[in-house]
Amino acid sequence: MEFFKIHKDIPFMRHALIFNAASLLTFVLAVFFLFSRGLNLSVEFRGGTLMQVSYAQAADVNQVRAVVGSLGYNDVQVQTFGSARDVQIRLPVEKGATPAQQALQGDKVMVALKRADVSAELRSNEYVGPQVGDELATDGLKALAFVVAGIMLYLAMRFEWKFAVAAIIANLHDVIIILGFFAFFQWDFSLAVLAAVLAVLGYSVNESVVIFDRIRENFRRYRKMNTVQIIDSAITSTISRTIITHGCTQMMVLSMLLFGGETLHYFALALTIGILFGIYSSVFVAAAIAMWLGIQREDLIKGGPTKTSEDPNDPNAGATV
Repeated sequence: MEFFKIHKDIPFMRHALIFNAASLLTFVLAVFFLFSRGLNLSVEFRGGTLMQVSYAQAADVNQVRAVVGSLGYNDVQVQTFGSARDVQIRLPVEKGATPAQQALQGDKVMVALKRADVSAELRSNEYVGPQVGDELATDGLKALAFVVAGIMLYLAMRFEWKFAVAAIIANLHDVIIILGFFAFFQWDFSLAVLAAVLAVLGYSVNESVVIFDRIRENFRRYRKMNTVQIIDSAITSTISRTIITHGCTQMMVLSMLLFGGETLHYFALALTIGILFGIYSSVFVAAAIAMWLGIQREDLIKGGPTKTSEDPNDPNAGATV
C-alpha cells in the first residue's frame, strides 16, 4: 500500500557521513550523561514501600498523589489497579531509614489519606528491600542482552553478518540515546520504561529488516546499479510504507503520552523517542554501516545464473540475474 510514489531516488547515502557524525556525537553525549548523572531509578529498582488502598467510590488519583506529595515524598508512583476504587502507591526509600522506620511510611500516609477521605482503607503495606531492586536491575540487563543476541542471530541467518552488525549497532544507538535522555533530564526510569526500551529494539529492527529486504531485492533486479544506488533506491521505495506504519504507531503513542496520565507518561515518552530515532537509524545508520562494511551483490545472492531480460527498456537488459 502506497499513499504516494517517488519516481526519482533520493540520494540518502550522499549525506551518510554527516548524519552519522551527528549520530556519533549524540551517542557520545548520551553515554557521558549515563556515567555522569546516571538513571533516576524508580522504586522497583531502589526498593521502598508498596501500599494498596481501597475507596468506597472511584479513587481520585490526582488527589491521592497531591496528598502524598504534601508529606514531602517527591518520587511517588500512584496508579489504579484492579478497579477504579483501588489505588497502588509506591514510596521511595528514605536515606538512612531502617526497615522498621521505612514501614512506618505507610501509617503516615494512611493518616493523611483518611483525613482527605474517610472511606480510604489500607489493604496491604509491604516493604520492598533494595536487594529486590538489584535483582530486578540484573534481570533487566539480562533481558536486554538476550534480545540483542537474538536479533543478531536472526539477521545473520536471514541476511548476512554485515547486515547483522549494522542493524545491531543502529539499534543499540537507539537504546543508548533513549537512556541518555532519561539520564540528562532525570526522568523516572521504571520497569515500564525498560519494557518500552525492549519494545523499541524490536520495533527498530523491523524497520531495518524492511529496508534490508528491499536492498536484497534490488540487488537481484538492478544489475547495473552500484551499491550506493541500490541502497538509495531501497530506502526511497519504502518511504511510503514507513510514513504509514510509523505515523499510525506514533499517533497511538502520542495519545498515551498526552492522555494516559502519569502512569503511562514515561513509557509513552520512551516509545516516542525510540520510534523517531528508530526511523532515523534504520535509514542513515544501519544502511550506511552496511555500505561501509562493503556489502555487495555476491553477499546476498547465491546460486547459478538465470534467464536474462531481452526488453530494451529494462535497465537489467543483457545482464545475468
